[in-house]
Amino acid sequence: MSADLTRTSAADLAQRLGAGDVSAVEVTQAHLDRMAEVDGAVHAFLHVNAEEALATAREVDAARARGDELATLAGVPIAVKDIIVTKGQPTTAGSKILENWVPPYDATLVERLRAAGMPILGKTNLDEFAMGSSTEHSAYGVTRNPWDLDRIPGGSGGGSAAAVAAFEAPLAIGTDTGGSIRQPAAVTGTVGVKPTYGGVSRYGLIALASSLDQAGPVSRSVLDSALLHEVIGGHDPRDSTSLPDPVGAFAAAARGEDLRGMRVGLVRELDTDGYDDGVRNSFHGALDLLRQAGAEIVEVSCPSFDYALAAYYLILPAEASSNLAKFDGMRFGLRVEPTDGPLTAERVMAATRGAGFGDEVKRRIILGTYALSAGYYDAYYGSAQKVRTLIQRDFAAAFAQADVLVSPTAPTTAFRFGEKLDDPMAMYLNDIATIPANLAGVPGLSLPSGLSDDGLPVGFQVLAPARQDERLYRVGGVLERMLEEIWGGPLLRQAPELPTSVKEIAS
Repeated sequence: MSADLTRTSAADLAQRLGAGDVSAVEVTQAHLDRMAEVDGAVHAFLHVNAEEALATAREVDAARARGDELATLAGVPIAVKDIIVTKGQPTTAGSKILENWVPPYDATLVERLRAAGMPILGKTNLDEFAMGSSTEHSAYGVTRNPWDLDRIPGGSGGGSAAAVAAFEAPLAIGTDTGGSIRQPAAVTGTVGVKPTYGGVSRYGLIALASSLDQAGPVSRSVLDSALLHEVIGGHDPRDSTSLPDPVGAFAAAARGEDLRGMRVGLVRELDTDGYDDGVRNSFHGALDLLRQAGAEIVEVSCPSFDYALAAYYLILPAEASSNLAKFDGMRFGLRVEPTDGPLTAERVMAATRGAGFGDEVKRRIILGTYALSAGYYDAYYGSAQKVRTLIQRDFAAAFAQADVLVSPTAPTTAFRFGEKLDDPMAMYLNDIATIPANLAGVPGLSLPSGLSDDGLPVGFQVLAPARQDERLYRVGGVLERMLEEIWGGPLLRQAPELPTSVKEIAS
């Protein structure tokens, strides 16, 4: 019964909960048991919130017994990336500088999860302050890919993706600044969605790059992501960038039956020899299925995409340098005082930041500070913003020819730990297909399109115009059903079994 509950989709769990076939306490406990069994191997979680999760589940069961009207996902458990503040639970952003910090308030999206009656299982691991593509930069140890424990789960949200792929949670929340939801989804065989910028509130999300950050769903199916998106989406007056739009009919779009009349744009610049053969083969096989579903495939060109990576790695560090200035050892979080010399604010700040930040965070702060410095602002940060405008224009031109754009999500499958750790450029190239969407603020979705030659998952990316997130779910839902008919069920059923004993985990 327990294993059955952990392998059930969020949509099916919601249906069974609503019918009274299973209780929220049973569902939550099953996932907590699964976490206890396998998270020693995966290390998806930094904090487990068992007591509060079960209390929420009991409240949902009591409300259902009274006949109260409940949200669709009431009683369905969820994991939350540890860069999103949660009242009463630690929020570290994967950094020593926030070790043991317990926020006094909830992020807006966490408030919405609580209002929907969703038990929060715990907080998931990430690259420090969401800076990374492999979850190797966490101050609290790496997260491992459930498909192969010697490989990375993507980043920065590897913990959220791994928790879902390992059946520890049916749903999770991630954040996506340059691909940190979609790239982990691609390499773990899960579904990840970056909503339109402003479509989900950023209030309570510890900022990395404020003009790029966006929270969104991680799940095992397109419909599950759509249902979660409907919970967390919508306007928030506490977020000045929040869109005033009503929440879209995402679940209805995910249940669409065909793609007749849909124009699907193949982005020439994202279908090159720079992608592994297995990745490209899987991608083009999925394209053929879209044709069978009635879509028209048109080739589009976005020439400025070639400069997206360079622009991103000036804009993001510049904004990070500004946002992370608050971590100074004076107000909250870590404080390190020098052991010799005068005790000044400058020396405390230097000691605290030197001890509290990891190498990748320091690298990006230095780069961003340099790009914003006098005499270099226009040459670097200003020029990057001009490239950003060109990328937005490329998207506008492409969407005049196509309803959605498609590409592989990542150029490779999951690589081994340490393989790219000493080569920042090789690491940054993992996000080459995902970064343009963040620079333009458009929504993107990644779903599994199959296995590459190495037996590891490949991701298929769908991009839509801003505020047209329903199109992602329509295309993704149809493609997913066609693929699962070929596979005989969800791709994650083909993942190897994880070790559950201490002896197995140690080996």
